[in-house]
Amino acid sequence: MKLNWLYIAWRNLGLKKLQTSLSLVLLAFGVGLVSLLMLSERQLSATFNRNIEDIDLVLGAKGSPLQLILANVYHVDAPTGNIRLADAEKVMRHPYIAEGIPLAYGDNYRGFRIVGSTEAYTAHYEALWATGRAFESSFEVVVGAQVAERTGLNVGDEFFSAHGLQDETDVHTDKVFTVVGILKPNGTVLDQLLLCNISTIWEVHEGHGETVLPEDREITAVLLKKRNPLAVLTIPNTIRETNMQVALPSIEINRLTQNFGIGMNTLQAIALLIMLISFASIFISVYDNLLSRRYELALLRTMGGSRQGLFLSLLLEGGILSTGGALLGLVLSRLGLVALAQMVEDKFRYDWTDIGVLTDELLLAGMAIFVGLIAAAIPGISAVKMDTSRTLSEAQ
Repeated sequence: MKLNWLYIAWRNLGLKKLQTSLSLVLLAFGVGLVSLLMLSERQLSATFNRNIEDIDLVLGAKGSPLQLILANVYHVDAPTGNIRLADAEKVMRHPYIAEGIPLAYGDNYRGFRIVGSTEAYTAHYEALWATGRAFESSFEVVVGAQVAERTGLNVGDEFFSAHGLQDETDVHTDKVFTVVGILKPNGTVLDQLLLCNISTIWEVHEGHGETVLPEDREITAVLLKKRNPLAVLTIPNTIRETNMQVALPSIEINRLTQNFGIGMNTLQAIALLIMLISFASIFISVYDNLLSRRYELALLRTMGGSRQGLFLSLLLEGGILSTGGALLGLVLSRLGLVALAQMVEDKFRYDWTDIGVLTDELLLAGMAIFVGLIAAAIPGISAVKMDTSRTLSEAQ
């Protein structure tokens, strides 16, 4: 008689649904948490690296260097203050600086920042046009892809800005913005911004009793690209007596990710501990099945079942549990990423929707399945060594 060992293994797992479910859930939770950390780290690294590419220094008002980077490169924090345009231009003209991209902002539309800059800003991020053209005069606006999607703005539409970065109560109803262009999505900070020239930012606020002399005009920050590596050492000395500072995006982001990595490593250690517990649970489940079914297994031997078949049956039990747990864990990590992506989008306007499978995740799943098979193989060896005659005689 030919026995279907896969069917037998499946039926055996179904006999103890609670224990089987516990082993499955524990492994799925452990794999899922490690997988979610991997996916989050990929999304975070992609967001950080794409936006600081070819930005060597950020010039802005004195304060926290990290805040300066987050506010002016990623636009997820409030700026440290304003700096005089005349002072900033001196730095931009320094022989060690190849290019400077000025930024000025302070208003928003439906929570999205309106940023004054030059065409060099869109060129830096290699922006492509979905429709329309670049801004040419004051109050002409180019809209990022995500802003256009969330607000419904199209070329030719008009709107009013609100003072502040998120507050929409103080609306400048005497200044009308006109949309002249929409950008294609490109995975950078441009997706979440409305762009105009710097004069627009000045004119909006000058119309509200904030008249400023041309020599005293201010901007928020400047993104700098160095021509000479010595700029990192020289520029801080040239602005020592001003209210300005320069921050290095690469250093600040590395510091941030290192601090973030401590928490990530802790969560990963917890997830690995849960996985170890799940492997122990698989071992206990298979071993308990072996002990409770010794007589049944002995009968299978007398009915033509081989020792290798019994071993295979128990190995399949562990394989089904570990494979099911690993696959369920990968699914749970995607559900977790979708929830996390919604939080990130609502809070910071960034899109974290890449749920593609990582190579490290495949290695993680393979490792989980392999260890699950090992956990099942240990009691399987006992089944192979079982004395069939003695087991049947003891049961009588």
